[in-house]
Amino acid sequence: MKKILFFIENLAGGGAEKVLSDLITNLDKTKYEITLCSLIDIGVYNKQISKVCHYTSILPNPNELSVYHKILYRIKYNLIRNLPPKWIYNYFFKEQYDVEIAFIEGYATKIIGSSSNSKSKKIAWVHIDLFANHWTKTEYSNIADEIKVYQNFNHIFCVAESVKLAFTKKFGITDNLHVKYNPVDRKNILLKSKETLNFELNDDTFKLVTVGRLENQKGYDRLLEIVFKLKNDGFQFELWIIGEGSQRVELEDYIKSHNIEAHVKLLGFQKNPYKFISKSDAFICSSRSEGYSTVVTEALILGKPVVATNCSGMTELLGDNEYGLITKNNTEDLYAGLKHFLEDKELQLHYTNKSEERSKDFDIRKTIQNIEQQL
Repeated sequence: MKKILFFIENLAGGGAEKVLSDLITNLDKTKYEITLCSLIDIGVYNKQISKVCHYTSILPNPNELSVYHKILYRIKYNLIRNLPPKWIYNYFFKEQYDVEIAFIEGYATKIIGSSSNSKSKKIAWVHIDLFANHWTKTEYSNIADEIKVYQNFNHIFCVAESVKLAFTKKFGITDNLHVKYNPVDRKNILLKSKETLNFELNDDTFKLVTVGRLENQKGYDRLLEIVFKLKNDGFQFELWIIGEGSQRVELEDYIKSHNIEAHVKLLGFQKNPYKFISKSDAFICSSRSEGYSTVVTEALILGKPVVATNCSGMTELLGDNEYGLITKNNTEDLYAGLKHFLEDKELQLHYTNKSEERSKDFDIRKTIQNIEQQL
């Protein structure tokens, strides 16, 4: 039985963390003994993951500590983040693993890339277009250091062909790159989508939904600008935003100052977003950058028409506007595309039918087996 280590910073409610939860849940437990280590014990998937593997963390949840222990936590955190990554690896990872996986870019990749275990297979997972959004640069002195770390891995898994191409464009690395699509549990999504909502629906109002962290990457600031324009155009609709993040106050202020409270609901993080997606009329992705959008995949599984910006992975999911409407990645084009979509009932029906057709393509067993081939 192979011993596998996954390392990630935390299990907060992002797309990569959800993918990791689904991946570990569905890996063949007769073949793999799995350990997941997070840097910080925070997140929404901790309990779920601890049921299907050995889960541990380097640092506790700071929100559960006393003032004194929070001071100690901050000292330890700063030390861990600033000491040489090889020291951190050697101090915290004593056990010998057959496979060591950095499941997200940045710090986790730097630590596993510094592994002193010469016998382990090392895998780096890349979830985002690092050419368009090189957010990991703050972890390294320069790009040469980042390239050097990636060269220590036996395999680099990219979640979409476009992510792979962007990775090569950014770092000049072409060897050992593989596309591994995110595993998505279709049956579980369809089952959970049947749960009822805790508020009444207005059947006369067109309902848009989006799911993601309230961060700049997801483009909710520009989506609210579009909502304001569409309201002034006279459209009757609601937008449900599911997720939490650092931009909540900024978004709340915009909603209030532009008098669009009746058109936008910030619903926070939801353990079951599928019941909201299933009750909506369409899904919208306003992201500035993505990798291979899990939530767009989930919307397609639930047969919802999709309007999305042209970021990484969208053409692989939606084709050339075949299974969903893709707009240029800017505010004006997304506004024009969404306005056109709201005006055209035949277009809405067309993409509903195409989404239901695309839904049948997502088979988690095949995706998992493709990943297992290189573990």
